[in-house]
Amino acid sequence: MQQKKQLSPDNPNHQKQEEQMKYRHIFGPVASHRLGRSLGIDLIPYKTCSYNCIYCECGETTMQTVQRAAFIPEDEVMEELKNFLSTSPDLDSVTFAGSGEPTLSLSLGNVIAMVKEEFPAYTSSVLTNGSLLTRADVRAELLAADRVIPTLTSTKEETFEAIHRPHPSLSIDAIIRGMEEFRQAYRGEIWLEVFIIPGINTTDEELTLLRDAIGTINPDRVQLNTLDRPAPERRVQAASETDLNRIRDHLGREIAEIINLSPPVSGSAGVLGEEKEMICAMLSRRPSTIEDIITLTGMSGGEVAKILRDLEKAEEIRSYRGARGTFYSSTLPDEAEPKREENH
Repeated sequence: MQQKKQLSPDNPNHQKQEEQMKYRHIFGPVASHRLGRSLGIDLIPYKTCSYNCIYCECGETTMQTVQRAAFIPEDEVMEELKNFLSTSPDLDSVTFAGSGEPTLSLSLGNVIAMVKEEFPAYTSSVLTNGSLLTRADVRAELLAADRVIPTLTSTKEETFEAIHRPHPSLSIDAIIRGMEEFRQAYRGEIWLEVFIIPGINTTDEELTLLRDAIGTINPDRVQLNTLDRPAPERRVQAASETDLNRIRDHLGREIAEIINLSPPVSGSAGVLGEEKEMICAMLSRRPSTIEDIITLTGMSGGEVAKILRDLEKAEEIRSYRGARGTFYSSTLPDEAEPKREENH
């Protein structure tokens, strides 16, 4: 097996890698289908969320909560952002995302405000499941963002619970009302993501109710999305291009767009290249879960998830289910491999 070349401490590439790896709360830039060249900001510990979605690429939620907290030192995040953005990087979006629900962070409003005040040339985006838009404080903090991208999959409580397995205190009616209230006060752009799961939220009744809710929320865009890598739940399958176009027609072709059938908005050459090499080298030695990779590299959950998704789509790695969750490997495992890995 070819060994990864070791870099001398005096090698410029080694110095560059050390410079990149010092960031703990920002990741990228990454090439995004929706946002172009995007710098990610992760304010939440891995898989801390109000939902436990059956399609989430990061796997099962390990800390389900609706209680907001200061999970990460705010000054650390601001220092990293100031250090990175002060070099005037070429970015299409500074994006609050990662591996959990960003509106759970009590630091969200202050960090958005800092970016807008000190780096006004950059567009700020917030990717959110929308569940905390029921709260006035969250709605107020998001007003400073240029773009908010919430998710809506169904207006029916039964379907909502089946897809998102939400915290018991959440209801879809209240969440939709929160989205409507936010729209009334917000002057930025709302891009509403509708995640499509065939056989679950694709009936004519579901789509008609979704169309009605979209009309009252009044987003600037409706973006149809579907699975693009294996989900934690095997029953969850990707929608076909035919299905997506049928749904687009039902919701309104003039407002709805399909976001994952084309390459990312801007090229990814050189983006996260060294981090990809590092992860590939790890997976060539032993299969690992996303949690293993986060622990060994110190990278954020959002960054690792993005790299694994890209590698899997390029068929450079494979994933399979084990007792500890989803494992990633540079080769297909034999029947004994998951068991051997679990005993490590």
